[in-house]
Parts: sequence; structure tokens; C-alpha cells
Amino acid sequence: MHGASIPADRWRVVLVAGDNNSPAFDNGVVSLRDKLAASGVRDIRLYSSNATRVGATQLANATNLRAGLRGHDGEACLAFVTSHGERTGVYLRPDNRLFPPSALDQALTEGCGDRPTVLIVSACHSGTFINTQTRRPNRVILTAAATERVSFGCGAGDQYTYYDRCLLRNYDTATTWRELAASTRSCVEATERELGVRRSSLPQTFVGSAVAELRLPGR
Repeated sequence: MHGASIPADRWRVVLVAGDNNSPAFDNGVVSLRDKLAASGVRDIRLYSSNATRVGATQLANATNLRAGLRGHDGEACLAFVTSHGERTGVYLRPDNRLFPPSALDQALTEGCGDRPTVLIVSACHSGTFINTQTRRPNRVILTAAATERVSFGCGAGDQYTYYDRCLLRNYDTATTWRELAASTRSCVEATERELGVRRSSLPQTFVGSAVAELRLPGR
């Protein structure tokens, strides 16, 4: 069981802003990149749907996402995807199509193997990424919403999605990914209550048996 800290410089990180019709997606990946870098993570690949995005490695398409996860000798993987979503997947604007759970599962399997792997999908209906195929003992999966629910905060005037803002707000005080998932969900629920959201997004979490106490990079 991976309970001890994995050195920050042994993580491979792929951050994906899947759409550019709201600045919230780019803001989310850039802010998480900065937090990870401050923790000592060095291997960070940032993919944006905005071709002129400063600091982006490449466009956020399926080919680049897969390539970003492959070919590293680190000890752990983190993939964070923030975009619009439907019940069949998460939207990647450069491909103009949805990236389904089966394709992301395959990319993680090929790129990360049995290494401890964290997947965060911040999108409407993103609970679809927690299923019998993706639930593996070496994975932690956080999603912004249940399969049948939408998430909020991706309008043109939003700095972050509600989920991303809560994730970033709680990142510095969490030790394990399980703790971060719980505090992020509580934050989202409080935000939705405050704003009078009638049908809450219900963020979801899966924690595999081999990574029950997996810590955030450098913790």
C-alpha cells in the first residue's frame, strides 16, 4: 500500500484544459500547475485548447494527452482534465469530439501501468469516468459531478469552475488525495447551497485499495 510520500520530482503530471470558450479551464490548469511546481514537481505537461496559451506544452487533443502520459521513469502519475462534458465523455475542442472513459482508461494503463495514478476529471457528468473498467487498485479518481449531474462555474465570466476553485482552495491543507477529495466536495456543496443550486453536482471519488493513503506530491 502506498501510504508514504512519493517524492514530488518522481511524479509525471498531465494537465488538460479541454475547451477555450471559458477562461475557467485554462485558469484551472495554470493554477494547479503553479501549486504542483511549488511542491517540487518538475515533470508537468500542460495542454490547452488555446493555441496561444502561454506555458502550454501542446494542444489539448487525444494524441497529445496519450503521448504526455507515456515514456517516463517516474513513480506516480497525475492527470487533470477540466472541460465541458457529457455522459459519454469529456470534450476536447482541438479534436471537436468527446474523449470517452474507455480511451482515457487505455491512455492511463499504457502510460502509467501499475504506478500509483490520480485522475481528476472536472466536467459535467464526469462521474462516468468512475466505472468497472476504470476502477483499479492503483488509482484514485476524483470527478466534479455524478454521471447524471452537471457541474457549475464554466461561464465566460467565471475565473474557475466551482469544483476547480474548491480543489485549489483546499490543496494546500490536504495531505492525502482522499482528504483533498472530501474537502473539495464539502466546499462544492457549500458553494452550491450558498448560490441556491437546486440540483447539486454530487462530486464523486474512487480510491483504490493499493493507494488508500496516497499523499499529494511532496507531502
